[in-house]
Amino acid sequence: MGNEFKHIRAWRIYPLRVLADVLIHWPYLQCIAKKTTTSLRLDYADGARKDIEHDIRRGAFFITNHRDIVMDSAWLSLLVEKRYGIRPFIGIGNNLFGKWWIEPFVRFNCAFVVIRDGSPRELLQNSLTLSKYIMRLREERKSIWLAQREGRAKDGNDLTQHAVLKMLSMSSKDFLEAVRKLNFCPVCINYEYDPCDYLKAQEMQLKRDIEGWKKSKEDDLLSMKTGIYGKKGRVVFRLTPSINRWLDLHETELRTLTKNEQIEAVANQIDHQIHSNYEIYERGTEFEQYLQQQCDKIDIENKDTDFLMEKLHEMYNNPVKNYEKSHLSGVL
Repeated sequence: MGNEFKHIRAWRIYPLRVLADVLIHWPYLQCIAKKTTTSLRLDYADGARKDIEHDIRRGAFFITNHRDIVMDSAWLSLLVEKRYGIRPFIGIGNNLFGKWWIEPFVRFNCAFVVIRDGSPRELLQNSLTLSKYIMRLREERKSIWLAQREGRAKDGNDLTQHAVLKMLSMSSKDFLEAVRKLNFCPVCINYEYDPCDYLKAQEMQLKRDIEGWKKSKEDDLLSMKTGIYGKKGRVVFRLTPSINRWLDLHETELRTLTKNEQIEAVANQIDHQIHSNYEIYERGTEFEQYLQQQCDKIDIENKDTDFLMEKLHEMYNNPVKNYEKSHLSGVL
């Protein structure tokens, strides 16, 4: 690709990358899975495996809920490459480049950069450049991973940000045609235990108590380390079909809507496919003990234990609530 994308594009050094995968990358990810999970599996929405595999052969845009900074994309890449021989291009925010070596390392490993700093004008231009780059990858039938929102859902309430869909379609005049070309294949990511749960709860209290509080790069690095090496239990990545089938069924109706209404409808469909495919884990008294242990790890001034426990419960309960809602209500 041309110089327009030189600051964000993934580095395509295929022979070296394949060698690094075989000797270092995949063995490391499998070792992490063995040490931090009781199981790690790739699964499919009920009755949709053939459709999903057809979608993947066309090049899929895996848009997912977001639980962990590193492992969401790393394990999805491992699982789909082992099963289908494809390596998704991964979007990573430059706010995570806390050490000098992180950016070259991730760009070498098939990641492109999402620039999240700069003036409003610079952010707009960066978004347009990123939109063009992603659309170029899709024109080449490359698969892509991107989270449905900027940053992780701290409360477990996974909702697609409209701003993400607007950015992805910026380089196209027709939003629905952009969606069709991107070929969104929502993926529901499930961790039985979120090792960063107590850090997320802590962050919510700090934001509540300290006006303008923001995470530091050191906080991001701690979250990355905790997410990689912490206990996760049973982990399931559940693939769902491309939303293009839904788009084909409802395009006439969608064409009567404004662009913002179209964006909302597409976001709702992505959310529906994610919510209806959660893995629902049984929770008992041992889980309550686990939450208390996680809360005990938090060491901040004016620690509000009641608030923190409420937030820990919330982040595990919201997926269950959304799952139940998705099976009671339909979408467009």
